Amino acid sequence: MFETRTHLFAFLLFSVIPVSIVAGPAVSLIIILLINLLFIFSIIKNKEINLCYSQTVKLLFFIYIYLIFNSLISLDLYMGASRNFGFLRFIIFFIAMNYFFYKYKNFNNFLYAWIVILILFVVDVYIEAILGKNILGYSSKLSERVVSFFKDEQIAGSFINGFIFLLVGFLHNFTKSKSKNYKIAVILFSVFFLIAIILTGERSNSIKAMLGFLVFYFFYDEISPKKKLFSIIGLIGILFIMYNSSNFLKLRYEGQLFNLISSKEKIINFYNKNIYFDIQRTSIIVFKSYPLFGVGNKNFRVETCDEQKNVKYNYICQTHPHQIYFEFLAEHGIIGTVFLLGILFFLVFRILRTIIFSKNYLQLGCFIYILLVFTPILPSGAFFSQFNANLFWINFSILYALSKNTNIFFNKQKI
Repeated sequence: MFETRTHLFAFLLFSVIPVSIVAGPAVSLIIILLINLLFIFSIIKNKEINLCYSQTVKLLFFIYIYLIFNSLISLDLYMGASRNFGFLRFIIFFIAMNYFFYKYKNFNNFLYAWIVILILFVVDVYIEAILGKNILGYSSKLSERVVSFFKDEQIAGSFINGFIFLLVGFLHNFTKSKSKNYKIAVILFSVFFLIAIILTGERSNSIKAMLGFLVFYFFYDEISPKKKLFSIIGLIGILFIMYNSSNFLKLRYEGQLFNLISSKEKIINFYNKNIYFDIQRTSIIVFKSYPLFGVGNKNFRVETCDEQKNVKYNYICQTHPHQIYFEFLAEHGIIGTVFLLGILFFLVFRILRTIIFSKNYLQLGCFIYILLVFTPILPSGAFFSQFNANLFWINFSILYALSKNTNIFFNKQKI
């Protein structure tokens, strides 16, 4: 009876994760904490506290110890304390994900709920893109970008990106033994989501999504190269029609992006006036001032918004550098950056061979999303923020938990 209730409760909690993220940081935090508490209660009840054998968990705790150290040496201890000390919840969440996949057969069925949720969300994106408001009457007050249920935040495209690759991978796993028509249907499903991301007007996420799908279908061998080529040509045709019929897309992708490469003068003018380059210049100055360990997690705003330093260094006052590598260098310095990226890259890339040879497309989707998080040059949100951290650690946790070859409970000595 206990195991049945635990299984059901865990299934329900995992099923509502996407909804909790849309509802806001507080709700998603509560859901993750409930999952963690359920896991802790379950292993205590079943006397299964044997996590120390996992090399992966040990490395994640090394990150946690570093983040505590990072808080202690930061400019403002209290500014980044909640992120650094609270990082423990993602380690426990990672272990919990592995545990429930290990404990219960077909636990990944909660992904069907995620598919339904994402379809409803994407349909709402289409509605707002066409009518100017979503089904609840929300629209962006700052620009013409699509916000959907996020209301005041322009992160709808980022949200879709966080789930679409793993869900497409999940569906392709399901269609392995099915006819080619099922496989083509999933490809059309991919296009349906990709177009939604483009319609949000989020250029960085649109580029990441297109790159992600190119990589995904390069490794997808369930259909012939000829059909892959026809699919790409068809997608290009759809995007061309969309582009020509939308003044908003022309503004976002031609007026502000394609047009700048037409002349050297426009490139120089774009560089001088674009806010992101000013933020990156500020990030470099901050890094040079604190080269070893940076200003501390979430302390970029403390440094750049200080009036005296702002005048001295001509800073751009911002909450974060808006690009992951500049963020790491400014807030963690060269030592912290090498330490963090070294561990994360090791944990991600060491199982790549296993993923490719097993042809587990769900794991491939998670891997591609993580790869896109670390895409250079393109703007990005703060890595340790609640929203972005949720998406990253969901994909990272499923990446490991899904397969017996990578799950930390199935391979305690090796993984």
